[in-house]
Amino acid sequence: MKVVSSSKARLGVIAALAISTLITIQIVPASAGGVDFRKAVAGSGKGITIGLIGLDDSIGFGKDVHDSIAREAAKAGAKFVFCDGKLKGDVALACAKTFKLKKVQGYLNFNADAAASAAICKAGPQVPVIAIDIEQDPCQSAFMGADNANAGASTGKAIGDYFKKNFNCEYDAFISLEDYGVGIANELRMGGYRSGFASVCGAIPAAKLKKYDAGRLDKALEVMPDALTTLPGKNKIIVVAINDQGIQGAFSAAKAVGREKDIYAGSQGAEKTVWCDIKTNDHWLGATAYFPERYGEIGVPYLIDLIKGKKVPFQLKIKHVAINGTNIDKNFKVTGC
Repeated sequence: MKVVSSSKARLGVIAALAISTLITIQIVPASAGGVDFRKAVAGSGKGITIGLIGLDDSIGFGKDVHDSIAREAAKAGAKFVFCDGKLKGDVALACAKTFKLKKVQGYLNFNADAAASAAICKAGPQVPVIAIDIEQDPCQSAFMGADNANAGASTGKAIGDYFKKNFNCEYDAFISLEDYGVGIANELRMGGYRSGFASVCGAIPAAKLKKYDAGRLDKALEVMPDALTTLPGKNKIIVVAINDQGIQGAFSAAKAVGREKDIYAGSQGAEKTVWCDIKTNDHWLGATAYFPERYGEIGVPYLIDLIKGKKVPFQLKIKHVAINGTNIDKNFKVTGC
């Protein structure tokens, strides 16, 4: 998720965490661990006000998460207060202040700027907080969403399997479209790709690994033409991104210069806006499903539990499924392609 924040703040998060994070990543199936979805119980939220600091409703993933939480809050009978963080720390901070004024009794926080989380915690009401996909220290009561390292490793391994089968693990470059602003989530997801791929094809040589702070659609469109220019005549280029939009941008940029068949890609999210792309593009080798349209089935019931003083596991992670063109119809109702 692209974040507007200072480069010093972003790099500070990574410098403190990257080394210890990358050496502890373990590769396990994407569906390992995690909690089951549980729909909100009617009346369980009666008399309770809950909030959501959204990611950005202009992004499909963020809108799906918002809609699912609103739906489950309504089922529970809770009053729901939504404030769109717009991918900006200062906007999310204003949302937290609004929640305090509106006497929100617990909220879910999908703030994209990890460096702003402490200020947001301080500004908001001192109530239970469930972080969504991005750590929100120091006030998060639980973390829900992606099992980041294993989700990345699953698709990374799928790419490795493909390259071993088809190219004997020979490739020209490994382009990583990252989002430094989300801190540890970026290191886990993108490090997971590399670890999963390395488990099949060996460690990625430094000369072949190219990292860009370009995880969003617009940034991928901006970065990829130059990245491809540095690889003239190369046709085995691996591209991975922190989300689906980064890969949409990568393919669009490659197509604009007649090189869409030179790249082989993996993404994370498998949201409905890219289902047809995954189904019809055999160079989109995998996308780890996060089921954003069902996030409310974890976030809302567990937040209500916290508000009522019940014990809740700190890790509320999704049971991921690795999606590709051959199994997408088994997991989603894909139409109109």
